[in-house]
Amino acid sequence: MRKQTTIDLSISLVLVLAFVALPHFYSNLTILFMMAMYMVLSQGVNLLYGLTGYMPFGYVGFFGAGAYGFSIALQHLHFPIVLALIFGVLFTSLVGVILSPLLRLSGAYFAIGNLATSQVIYGIVANSHLQGITGGGDGVDISQYFNQTASYYVMLAVLLVVMVGIIWVKRSSFGLSLQAMRDDSVSVAMSGVNVVRNRMLVWLASAAIAGLCGAIYAWFISFFYPSSVFDVSIGIFAIVFMLFGGQGTIFGPVIGTIILYGIYNVIGVSTPQYFQLAYGVLIVILVMFLPNGVLSLFKRGRRAHGRVLESRPNF
Repeated sequence: MRKQTTIDLSISLVLVLAFVALPHFYSNLTILFMMAMYMVLSQGVNLLYGLTGYMPFGYVGFFGAGAYGFSIALQHLHFPIVLALIFGVLFTSLVGVILSPLLRLSGAYFAIGNLATSQVIYGIVANSHLQGITGGGDGVDISQYFNQTASYYVMLAVLLVVMVGIIWVKRSSFGLSLQAMRDDSVSVAMSGVNVVRNRMLVWLASAAIAGLCGAIYAWFISFFYPSSVFDVSIGIFAIVFMLFGGQGTIFGPVIGTIILYGIYNVIGVSTPQYFQLAYGVLIVILVMFLPNGVLSLFKRGRRAHGRVLESRPNF
């Protein structure tokens, strides 16, 4: 187990170092930033859905809350960047606490309720009566803090921290209890595990990840409208990337993001009609043949290789 953890940490470090070096070879920093951001967001979804079974269709609500919390800290509280990022995370966590009664729901009811609450948050920040605080429908301008390079490397630091956190959770007794809760929460509760507390911790951690991504995204673009940071497609992309790579795994969301976001930037921008078709075909294939994601192919190959080795005669 310790050896595998060391391997996983090494792979995570190599991944982040590759993204540190990529701007020297590929000049489009926006694409690199968005790919790193979706890796982090997909891991946030993976933490909540992959380990507890709660599908957050309204995950973008936390993302938008982080963006607005960050901008409020800069514009009205005049915080420096670092403190504004922390404020964005704390603000999102507060929103998570307020919305925690959603955890009493399950399945489709939770997914629909989560999506509805994200739209409620959108309606609040876009309200013209709050224009003095949130900018209303006119958007937020924090261009005086514009620094794409710094925000890109901060996102990479967050990616590394989140990857290390996911590895720890996956290997720890806490992570095992989460997976057991996902499968049978009643039996786990009877064994003495505090199911409500554990779900709450994961819910807030997942919200904090999305809020921090939203805050760094707001810093990266420095001007945005409510519809930009509360775009439902942001959360849907994170979910699809996670499912395509493999939920409940360490590197599934990373692989899913690299493949699908790569496809999006190859054919989705120039020929969006073909992109929609390709995405639809990929999702159908995923559901029919790879319900556990692309990463399950490697696991199947490893098991098949192990069976071949075991079947060889010993001389």
